[in-house]
Amino acid sequence: MRTFVLLIFALFIGQACAQSQKNESQDLSSDIVYIEQDAAIFADILEKYKSEADKPINILIPEIGKYFLGNEYVAHTLETQDEEKLIINLRELDCTTYAENLLALARTIKSENQSFEQFASELERIRYRDGQRDGYPSRLHYFSDWIYNNSANDLVTTPADSFGVEFANSVDFMSTHPESYKQLKLDPEMVSVIAGQESDINSKRYYYIPKDKIAAYEPYLKEGDIIGLTTSIDGLDVAHVGVLVKQGDHFHLMHASQSKLKVEISEEPISSFLKPESKNSGIMVARPIY
Repeated sequence: MRTFVLLIFALFIGQACAQSQKNESQDLSSDIVYIEQDAAIFADILEKYKSEADKPINILIPEIGKYFLGNEYVAHTLETQDEEKLIINLRELDCTTYAENLLALARTIKSENQSFEQFASELERIRYRDGQRDGYPSRLHYFSDWIYNNSANDLVTTPADSFGVEFANSVDFMSTHPESYKQLKLDPEMVSVIAGQESDINSKRYYYIPKDKIAAYEPYLKEGDIIGLTTSIDGLDVAHVGVLVKQGDHFHLMHASQSKLKVEISEEPISSFLKPESKNSGIMVARPIY
């Protein structure tokens, strides 16, 4: 009986410690959320790549990206808080947070301040409109808006503007499907704010490469380009995000794959990755600069 009680007590303590470690939230301020493992991953990446700070950012991004190959794909990692906080999660990635983290990590390594605090600052600058986090609507939810705003703030360029086709952008998915978004369900008054942002997004001009033209325009692409796969789904602009990497003579997509549930490099070149029968219509291109 005593052995049984001790086993139960040990199990309880083990579960409590595991839960404590899982929930242990370190923060640089009350508005930044991460756990100790995220800081440890950052430190490991910094140790591995800090000597490569002089490399062009378009080369550094794919190298850092390969560090995460095999990592678990996890959706909705930015939706864990009721209030909009800066979520730093290097353990679990979706397609957008993967690309954002790579850009922020590369910029941090190339900066004079190679610290976790600098990484948080870079991530906030990338993820939020004009780098200012001010509630849920300030997050750049649509990738076309992400590209446009980060280009306006000199974080990326939009090379397809000079050779691509104008993209007839018409986003309204968030305002017409508020039940799909935790924050919009919690605060319905935000729906009108999002709708206003969508109207503003639709008033701008964007360019993309149609999927049947990607092979022809491949010489205009570069390794390290962050691309958004445009979609024909009503109300959406982009359905997936990834980074171009060179494999042999062609570019492949390095991405957090929802279908494979992990970070991987596509087996097929990007020119054939977008199937003719799929809803993917082409690619938008954001070229990181530093």
